[in-house]
Amino acid sequence: MKNFGLTGLAGYIAPRHLRAIKDTGNQLIAAVDPHDSVGIIDSYFPEASFFTEVERFDRHLEKIRREGNGGIDYLTICSPNHLHDAHIRLAMRVEADAICEKPLVMNPWNLDVLQDLEEEYGQRVWTILQLRVHPSLVELKKKIESEKENGRRHKVRLSYITSRGLWYHYSWKGDIEKSGGVGTNIGVHFFDLLMWFFGKPETIELYTREKNRMGGFFELPKADVEWFLSLEPEDLPDQVKESGQRTYRSITIDGEEVEFSSGFRDLHTRVYEETLAGNGFGIENARASIELVHKLRTMDLTDSPSGLVHPSIEKLKK
Repeated sequence: MKNFGLTGLAGYIAPRHLRAIKDTGNQLIAAVDPHDSVGIIDSYFPEASFFTEVERFDRHLEKIRREGNGGIDYLTICSPNHLHDAHIRLAMRVEADAICEKPLVMNPWNLDVLQDLEEEYGQRVWTILQLRVHPSLVELKKKIESEKENGRRHKVRLSYITSRGLWYHYSWKGDIEKSGGVGTNIGVHFFDLLMWFFGKPETIELYTREKNRMGGFFELPKADVEWFLSLEPEDLPDQVKESGQRTYRSITIDGEEVEFSSGFRDLHTRVYEETLAGNGFGIENARASIELVHKLRTMDLTDSPSGLVHPSIEKLKK
């Protein structure tokens, strides 16, 4: 049984990590969040210590380590994106591996420093790339890999519209300095998936970048990708609006829908199982997606598109 700490207990994603820690037969001994709406912990680890100040949390972890009670083996990081780097370093200081939600860090150069710290402290930095363990997506990757020799080039369309209420813009997620904006906060999962399938971008074109929208084109070694991300309800397809749903997620490859809407419940647990066995996703696994979303945040818009243009972007330009 391994001992865990956790940052960001009151957040949306924390329950998946609590379940994964419990389902893998381990225990949470301490958690921290500036907000105290954390009653969810009673369903998993009611005896865990809880702090609203990271300084006291840090002191507690250091104290139990020095007392010879084993300290923590892993620090799970579910805090806002801009704090990931600092909380990974906290894990290192208390001699724990870090298991960090996406994006691992905000900027690519932070990855190099973290690799140096891994060597210095003898610990590891792991991240959660749960789409890479989704059974249907694993099978799809095998199929794509089997086509290598025929040189087939695919046409891919990524559409992700997840409409958000006013609260979103008052939270850290609506602050680009804290979340990284639309591409980093909601796109990084899918960008990682597409690069896992088809390779790193050889050409990147950016056609729109607004507070709540982003879209463009990637030329990957084995695919041309048109993509569009949005938080705006008006961008939902008409049939989705009529059904009352507020989220639309679609990836098509050569016009065929990739079906992965089911099977999400246990993905974090599967990633934890691999991580605990030493086979998780490390810094190099995350590097390509971190480099890509950073480029999308900082590059100029493409004046004259040469690649595929997503229909939603064409609609915006009219």
